[in-house]
Amino acid sequence: MIWLGKNRGYLSDWITQRWVQFTGKRVRLNDEPWLDGPSASTKGINESFFQDWAATRGLRIENPGHHGGILSDFSKLRGSSLNPSDVHPGVATFYEQTGAYELDAWAEWCGFFRPFGWLLAVIFSRRLQQLNVPLSGLDTSRGMTNEVLQFRNAESETLEQTAWFRRLRSSGHIIYAGFYSVCRLPAHPDPCVKVVFPLPNGNAIVIMRAECRTDQSLVITSSGQQFGEPGFYFTVNADPGFVWARYVKAMRESIHVYPAEGDTMRADHVLRLFGVTFLKLHYRMRRNLPSTAAFNPSITV
Repeated sequence: MIWLGKNRGYLSDWITQRWVQFTGKRVRLNDEPWLDGPSASTKGINESFFQDWAATRGLRIENPGHHGGILSDFSKLRGSSLNPSDVHPGVATFYEQTGAYELDAWAEWCGFFRPFGWLLAVIFSRRLQQLNVPLSGLDTSRGMTNEVLQFRNAESETLEQTAWFRRLRSSGHIIYAGFYSVCRLPAHPDPCVKVVFPLPNGNAIVIMRAECRTDQSLVITSSGQQFGEPGFYFTVNADPGFVWARYVKAMRESIHVYPAEGDTMRADHVLRLFGVTFLKLHYRMRRNLPSTAAFNPSITV
């Protein structure tokens, strides 16, 4: 990999960022706060990322254990296509108490897209420790960790951010390190699930609309037609308070969460490019309530 210096980072990242800049739009974050989110240094997600990020913003990190959820209040998703009381209670509990579950996952690359996954891993994912999609069933055979971190304002105690990261037990690679919240978009009437994946000098943002099905399951989908609707966005830091943002209409994903046996939930995560499915991830989330040690900020994650 060609290194261009501390400010530019690696050549492959710098080229991607210039693509976002030249094909996207310059956005003032005060006008479009739904595009605001954590970004990483040019080195990507290193072992001290969460501690460093919190320290620069005066935030305190908490590990809430099995009480921690990626959404603090599932009812915030109430909208025209989702009445929280219609969703199976176990699905809502998973979102509000995510840390109480053990995760197992199976990856299913579709057809000729498998080499694309390998190329993505070699050029970006393994180096950045982000969006590290499993390449085979063996990668996930030993399961994955499941950790939720909360970032609170040290003075007001306000919950500022919630991060969810999952690491493969077999290799130690971080699959996803995402910040979860609920947001509203200028071109969509209902609240959406927002996930921010920090990247060098910017981030990838997936915004998904939520709906309840007749069987009480939940489906969240990043499907939209234009900028300002649910979908996949790349952003690159510009001047202070501004970013370059690119809406990637070709990338779509959907996550179907539904109850299974006992306290177990299951989820099917489907990713599509130009309408063609290239990856399916299947999750089993088993409720487990072990005693959890208090989080020690000196321990890297």
